[in-house]
Amino acid sequence: MIVRKSEREIEIMRKAGRIVADALAMVSEVAREGVSTEDLNTKLEEYVLQKGGIPVFKGYRGYPKSICASINEEIVHGIPDQRKLSNGDILSVDIGVEFNKYVADAAITIPIGEISEEAKSLLRVCEESLNKAIENACTNNKLSDVSRSIQEYVEGKGFAVIRDYTGHGIGRQMHEDPQIPNFVSKELLKADEILLQGMALAIEPMICVGKYDTEVLGNKWTVVTKDRKLSAHFEHTVVVAENGAEILTI
Repeated sequence: MIVRKSEREIEIMRKAGRIVADALAMVSEVAREGVSTEDLNTKLEEYVLQKGGIPVFKGYRGYPKSICASINEEIVHGIPDQRKLSNGDILSVDIGVEFNKYVADAAITIPIGEISEEAKSLLRVCEESLNKAIENACTNNKLSDVSRSIQEYVEGKGFAVIRDYTGHGIGRQMHEDPQIPNFVSKELLKADEILLQGMALAIEPMICVGKYDTEVLGNKWTVVTKDRKLSAHFEHTVVVAENGAEILTI
C-alpha cells in the first residue's frame, strides 16, 4: 500500500534529506586515492550522529555498516573495509538517515583521481537519467513514465540498466511501496500506479557498461556485474508535488 505523506511528514523528511545531502557532499571532498572505505564509513557515521540522525543502514537485515561503498564493478551494497581507493576507481556511496522516525536515502558515484573517458560517460549518463526520472515524477504521470525515462535515456546512450534491483517508496520505513524499476516490464505495466501529490519516492538508476546480469559476492551483500564491467549508481529521495517533484536530498 502506498502511503502519501502529509506536509508535516514531508518537513521531517526534508531534515533527514539535508543530513544525507551534507554527508554525501562531505564524502565527495574526502574520498581520494589512499583513503579506505572504512575511513569514509567512520566519518559519515560520526557526522550523521552529530546531526541527530540515525544511520539507518547499520543493522538493517544484518548489514554491518552505516554506508554502502561500491567500487567499479560493484553495483550496490558494497561493505566498507580496509580496501584503499585507487586512482581511476569510481566509487558509489549510498546512505540512508532516519530523523525523528522518518527516512531519506540518496547515493552518488564519484571519480577517484583521473578516470577513463568511458567511466566519465557512464557517470554522466547515470546522473542525467536520474534527473530525467525526477522530471517525470509529477502528479498524474504514471510510475512507468519514471521507469521509461531512465531506460530510454540510458539505453539510447549505449549503456545497460540493471534489472535485479529497484528504487522504492520511502517514509517511516526505508523501503515502502511502490517498487520503482529502472526499466519497463509487463509486470510494471500491469500494476502501474498514477503518481499523486505526497508520494515519497527513492529513485535510483543503476546502470552498467556491459550486460545487466548481476551476482552477489560471498559476503552475501555486495552485488556486482556478472561480466565485471563498470557500474554507476545515483539516487535521490523526492516527493511528488503539485507542480513536479521536490528533491529532499539536495
